[in-house]
Amino acid sequence: MGFTDDIKNFSERVSNLKDSIHTEEATKMSLVIPLFQLLGYDVFNPKEFCPEYTADVGIKKGEKVDYAILFDDTPSILIECKSCSESLDKHGSQLFRYFGATPAKFGILTNGIVYKFYTDLEESNKMDLIPFLELNLLNLQNSQIVELQKFTKENFDSTTIFSTAEELKYSSLIKGVIQNEIENPSPDFVKLLVSNVYDGKKNQAIMDKFTPIVKKAFSGLINEKINQKLSSALDNNLEDEAAITNDEPVISESKIVTTAEEIEAFYIIRGILAGTCNIEDIVYRDTESYFGILYNNNNRKPICRLNLDTKVKQILIPDENKKFERHYIDSLNSLYDFKDILTEVVKRYL
Repeated sequence: MGFTDDIKNFSERVSNLKDSIHTEEATKMSLVIPLFQLLGYDVFNPKEFCPEYTADVGIKKGEKVDYAILFDDTPSILIECKSCSESLDKHGSQLFRYFGATPAKFGILTNGIVYKFYTDLEESNKMDLIPFLELNLLNLQNSQIVELQKFTKENFDSTTIFSTAEELKYSSLIKGVIQNEIENPSPDFVKLLVSNVYDGKKNQAIMDKFTPIVKKAFSGLINEKINQKLSSALDNNLEDEAAITNDEPVISESKIVTTAEEIEAFYIIRGILAGTCNIEDIVYRDTESYFGILYNNNNRKPICRLNLDTKVKQILIPDENKKFERHYIDSLNSLYDFKDILTEVVKRYL
């Protein structure tokens, strides 16, 4: 297995263990140390992975950071841990003090689930208040796994990571701003857009009128872009299948026939859920009685079932007790009407 598979398997471990862990020490032993072992570090060698590393801060002597990763006897990464039951929002100051008292170039603040990566982009030898990378092991994106792999012992290069940290940091912040504008358009943003499409006076009544229009247009544009990409991928997939069928007919005794319409529905639902989870975790499994869409390819985590070859098309969505509720749809476009319900289903699995 590759690094991505290893991390995803570890993510499952964290999900299974987190509710049974209630202390900082248990978090370290069960969640934090195993991750850094997975990253290739000898966690039992204090010359490489040093626990309780002394970081004297000003007049305070004997201050200790939970772990320091050393290269050539010099600390390069400081790690400060909290219990997995704690939020990290109020604990950055402690790592901030340690960072300035050591030659380490990177600081990591974690509760075993969320990992915040810091460096000194704003001022040399002074840790930034905002992390350049933040990841949640329960909701990992592939792009984040790529960045995490840079912190493996085999790949670690402080110069390379630092050179890309600024772009990561500000890209993340900009995405956050865009996400906020999509969900709750600010008056300035609405005014900017309205000034390009409306010549009348921009008073408060007009702003109030256009705010929901902007929100709907923004969301619609994103959905259209996603669907264009999914449709293109679907067309290419169907062309490949047709080529295979023409070149070498496949004879199968199975009564299961996955139709182009079912595949299109699958991609639509992937698009609907793209902002909620990693779309690669959404898979389909066809059966003789229905076309099922699952989270993490797990039968115990159904997202929905589709019956599209009946006289009236149907989508069946599980409630909190896994009891399926049947809905009738006129066409595949009607699937978009169930975005909120499907999102809630997936959030239960996250």
